[in-house]
Amino acid sequence: MRTVLVTGTGGAGRTTVAAATALAAAREGQRTLLLTADPDGTPEALLGIGPLRSAPGRSADRLPWSVPVELAPGLWAARVVTDEWFRGELTALQDRGHGLLDMLGATPLDGEELTALPGVETIALLRALRAAQTAPPGAGWDVLVVDMPPAPDTVALLALPEQLRRYLRRLMPAERQAARALRPMLAQLAGVPMPAQKLYETAERWERELAAVQGVMESEATTVRLVVDPGPLADRALRTARAGLALHGCRVEAVIANRLLPTGSSDPWLAALSGQQQAALKELYEQWAPAVPVLELPHLGRDPHGIGDAQGGGDPRGAGGPHGGGDPYGAGGPRPADPRPMDPGSADPRAADPGAGGGARRATAGLAALASAVGAPGARPDRPAPEPWTVEDRLADDGVLLWRLPLPGADRDGLGLVRRGDELIVTVGPFHRVLPLPSALRRCTVSGAGLREGWLQVRFTPDPDLWPKRL
Repeated sequence: MRTVLVTGTGGAGRTTVAAATALAAAREGQRTLLLTADPDGTPEALLGIGPLRSAPGRSADRLPWSVPVELAPGLWAARVVTDEWFRGELTALQDRGHGLLDMLGATPLDGEELTALPGVETIALLRALRAAQTAPPGAGWDVLVVDMPPAPDTVALLALPEQLRRYLRRLMPAERQAARALRPMLAQLAGVPMPAQKLYETAERWERELAAVQGVMESEATTVRLVVDPGPLADRALRTARAGLALHGCRVEAVIANRLLPTGSSDPWLAALSGQQQAALKELYEQWAPAVPVLELPHLGRDPHGIGDAQGGGDPRGAGGPHGGGDPYGAGGPRPADPRPMDPGSADPRAADPGAGGGARRATAGLAALASAVGAPGARPDRPAPEPWTVEDRLADDGVLLWRLPLPGADRDGLGLVRRGDELIVTVGPFHRVLPLPSALRRCTVSGAGLREGWLQVRFTPDPDLWPKRL
């Protein structure tokens, strides 16, 4: 399955871009599911639909999202139902661990009194990503577009499966099998029942589920679209997000500059805002292009509502203005509504001005006006992506092995390295990852590191006591 994760800076229009991306994919004949975890009703208002509600039946038997609603041919939308999923999972966990609860004298909680705890929405979203991949052929979707949280939260979420698997391996290592074999004897000696076998089975099930979710994240078919409202404050946040995504091997397929105002306005207020956007847009092109395409979306003059005109749309290249050439809104594409304030007692001057964004043009202010500009995700093979890390042999020239890690967007002040046994702990700003060293580097000592042109280069010198000696 092709999976697109849409994230970006806070308030940049992630939900709008995710919905437009899903619509673009459906227009190309792909069965597409738009999945959101936003609980405040914004997706429904944007899509012009009623509340997304859970399916009837026992929560343990349901998928972790609401009943999918068909928005257009080939396009469905659903919401991750965190509360219902949490109640079902915790109730099932209590059933599996009833022996331990009895031993402790604990009273199980009823499903009606359970409320989702802070942070549970992250686990529910990961579970939904996994569930979407397991549908039988012909019964599921071809493309999954996920409206993700803001970029820092998304990076933390994508890192979670690997971190939790590491914790499980440390807390419940392979040696636990021996303890399981001794459980009946220990129960007789202690005079109380030992924890049920189902607890161990639960941990093993979690390991399998986490491994499957991590496999989705590491697939070549999973990519990220970053949404930004160009401006001086968003630049720093986007750099940090880029470094965090690179640290965890996430593939960014596009940067989408959203809500661009028209250029060349005679209004000094609008011209100043547009000039600030264009300066930030120039920085985006310098930092990302041509390795990662930068797509430009015009400001529609109001928030999109509903799918809109099925034939509407902007320039499919998503480029315009001084950076993309030609009309900044694309040939025949949507135009922003005139931002000039109206005198309450006068007629609307925009209604008589066909070039001012009024009249019939308002009909194009739906998602269809943006779908062509963002474009559908391209086809990618659903297979594990190659590791981005490389080891360069410089033993003959410099006597070192060079481990190169791509970290675009990182800066030296926020970078940290710690060698711990056969692992290297890399910290980039608020993010860190524990990387297992390749076998050759485990027999070396760290002799230095540097950050050059977006690459972290760590030098390893062979340890004479561990390095194979030549005969």
